[in-house]
Amino acid sequence: MTSPLTLRDARVEDVPAFQRIYAHHVLHGVGTFEEVPPDAAEMETRFRAITGAGLPWLVAGRDGAVLGYAYGSAYHVRSAYRFTIQDSVYVDDAARGQGVGRAVLQALVDRCTELGYRQMVALVGGTENAGSIGLHTALGFRTCGVVEAVGLKFGRWLDLVMMQKELGAGRADVPTGAGPVQPVAVR
Repeated sequence: MTSPLTLRDARVEDVPAFQRIYAHHVLHGVGTFEEVPPDAAEMETRFRAITGAGLPWLVAGRDGAVLGYAYGSAYHVRSAYRFTIQDSVYVDDAARGQGVGRAVLQALVDRCTELGYRQMVALVGGTENAGSIGLHTALGFRTCGVVEAVGLKFGRWLDLVMMQKELGAGRADVPTGAGPVQPVAVR
């Protein structure tokens, strides 16, 4: 019998697992347009930038093993975008198809809604990235555009699929105040 999936806030001790999972996607997938996997030190720098700004970085795991993660970062850093956040989600290749991505992305959507964000944007690498497009669609994201041939990876041009989901009240009203945590841009 398989143990239940657990969801929690990420910890710095998880960085080696993040680096391993992400490196696989860099080397074998089009979900990221990064071409050289960052080392653990760089992943820790990125992790600290996100969590240090009060933004969510969540982990899905089982029996102490990190199977996937998701975090929120800046869609853009100009103040007018302060109610919009961008998601990133990566799943261990061995855990694909087990509901890990769905669970951790839903938890991120919920957390960002609680924080007061009104829009979440996903920038999905490659129109053929059916897994990520399907995951986002299943959680209520809609495709709002395709930017054609903006990434060159594996010797071919790749499109970028832009997807969006309203959070909370979405555009139903205009919030007052400074907004949620100011997002940080992360590579």
